[in-house]
Amino acid sequence: MQSADGGPAPPLLVAVTGGIASGKSALTSRFEALGVPVADADLAAREAVAPGSEGLAEVVAAFGPGVLDDAGAMDRVAMRARVFADAEARRRLEAIVHPRVRRLLRAQVAAWWQPYGLLAIPLLAENAAAYADVDRVLVVDVAPEIQVQRLVRRDGVAESLARSILAAQASREARLALADDVHDASGPIEALDARVLELHARYLDLARRKRAGGLPPPKIRALAEGHR
Repeated sequence: MQSADGGPAPPLLVAVTGGIASGKSALTSRFEALGVPVADADLAAREAVAPGSEGLAEVVAAFGPGVLDDAGAMDRVAMRARVFADAEARRRLEAIVHPRVRRLLRAQVAAWWQPYGLLAIPLLAENAAAYADVDRVLVVDVAPEIQVQRLVRRDGVAESLARSILAAQASREARLALADDVHDASGPIEALDARVLELHARYLDLARRKRAGGLPPPKIRALAEGHR
């Protein structure tokens, strides 16, 4: 592929976001089945604090050796409970992890050759300025009560912790304010394949428009600039 000026054409970057247990993974897996590359911030976050990494060493220095499990890895369940009960602890952890996540995601994007790809970023609304260079935002939307039910069922956490996790994330309204596209994840799973094919066709068309230099700016860019 080439851009309008004859140089290599960068892929269309679509950021996918949604609250915890909203159904993002089910959606992105359907895109992957179509050959669309997906760079996942959750997976990058695990890599950022993998055993032996500088990121994990910084976490231990900030929080103490009690954050490690018996295998020397970060005890993610214990850490999650800790940071969602302590906003300052959450900010310290994010200051260690988030810059590393962004570097890992950008390294993946640099290797893409497909017309478009997805960046799965759960905390996009909380970090909009850091990702204002994406071309499109797709929000996976679901009612908070459904998120709580799914989180309790999926992770086996107490309902009180599930609600604390939701309360620590951006609001549903804040995510929807960034949305160029919205997927309603409260519907039947059987409808997901058709919805993904619809979005796939849309993003292929937008990728062609980007190569031709006629892509409209995404909402996230205007919002990020407005907060500078």
